[in-house]
Amino acid sequence: MTHPPGARHVYQLAQVNVARPVAPLTDPALAGFVAALEPVNALADAAPGFVWRLQTEDGDATAIRVFDDDALIVNLSVWESLPAFSDFVFRSLHVEVMRMRRQWFEPMREAITALWWVPAGHRPSVAEAEARLLELRTHGPGPAAFTLRQPFLPPGDAGDVVVAPDDTTCPA
Repeated sequence: MTHPPGARHVYQLAQVNVARPVAPLTDPALAGFVAALEPVNALADAAPGFVWRLQTEDGDATAIRVFDDDALIVNLSVWESLPAFSDFVFRSLHVEVMRMRRQWFEPMREAITALWWVPAGHRPSVAEAEARLLELRTHGPGPAAFTLRQPFLPPGDAGDVVVAPDDTTCPA
């Protein structure tokens, strides 16, 4: 899915990921994660193709609950394209943070990340993100919810899709 620079996107990529920290965010065991939040969020905000991210007045989404579970944290964002999101995830400081995820987050058996296409300008809610993650968990990748490893094109697009490297997953 290649778009020329400055092209108007009819659809944009929404992504959600959830994680269960091994301890409360105030615990010293998560000091590295908490210290990385602001720089990684600033990097995302400035990344080519970044559109929006869910955040409170504190500048992150760690206080926002998902699935009525006080232990889960959520990251929800919108990007101009799959390649823009993939570049941020795998070709920026974000990848260094991903490498530390096993120290900071409990393993989860179900899918923790879902992607889907939204009309340009739409900002997904937490409820919408929960529904997409449940869709992926229930039915597997499809046009309604997919992964970087099994992406789907936006409605009406017949272009190329960039697939994530085999040795990398996005936990953030």
